[in-house]
Amino acid sequence: MRRYGPAVLLALVGAAILRVSLFSELYLRYVQAGLRPYLVVSGVGLVLLGVVVGVVVRTAGEHDGPEERGGHEEEQHDGHTHGPAGPRVAWLLALPALALLLFPPPALGSYSAEREAAQRAAQGVGGFPALPSGNPLDLTLGEFGSRAVYDSSRSLKGRTVRLTGFVTRGDDGTWYVTRLLVSCCAADATTGKAEVRGADAPPVDTWVTVTGTWHPKGEPGSAAAWPPVLDVTSVRRVPQPDNPYEKR
Repeated sequence: MRRYGPAVLLALVGAAILRVSLFSELYLRYVQAGLRPYLVVSGVGLVLLGVVVGVVVRTAGEHDGPEERGGHEEEQHDGHTHGPAGPRVAWLLALPALALLLFPPPALGSYSAEREAAQRAAQGVGGFPALPSGNPLDLTLGEFGSRAVYDSSRSLKGRTVRLTGFVTRGDDGTWYVTRLLVSCCAADATTGKAEVRGADAPPVDTWVTVTGTWHPKGEPGSAAAWPPVLDVTSVRRVPQPDNPYEKR
């Protein structure tokens, strides 16, 4: 069986990738939606490669004579057992693939969001395009934060907005509706958040949709303007969306 180790490992990794990208939306916890085709192709390629390696190993074994097979006996080197498939410890490489296949890690949450510094340097202060008419106005946390902190024309003033994200807490009891913003994958995530005033905080990591009005503070682009503040009129619990991240 150990002769088929490389083939099994390739097939496991490929199956794990297909599990999260082809047969579910779980890949959105880790990468942007546009990368799905590449994941599917990679998963299929690894599974096929595993099958090919398995066939080659089996064919080679059928053609080995007794003397050749005898030459494949396990050897002891430095206390480690080796055979035709390499050291047995190599099977530990199967654990990450099995974990992804059976227990996909969750999306990043409050712990990741809290690791980012709360203050940001001034950048890009100026005017923004006009907002659509109508209230409430659905905005991403990234859009809301950019306009609240950097828009010198104060286009959010007097508008009712609706934001969706998960709950995080500050050391002083302040709570925030938060979303992680990614360019490519979860590894490059940054934080977008808004301080919520006027409502009790749900449990940390609960997904909510909040509706309210922007509460101006600080000069545009200043450290005092971050994080933006929302005076809420309603807080509604919602399921985590299929794609928990916003595109940066």
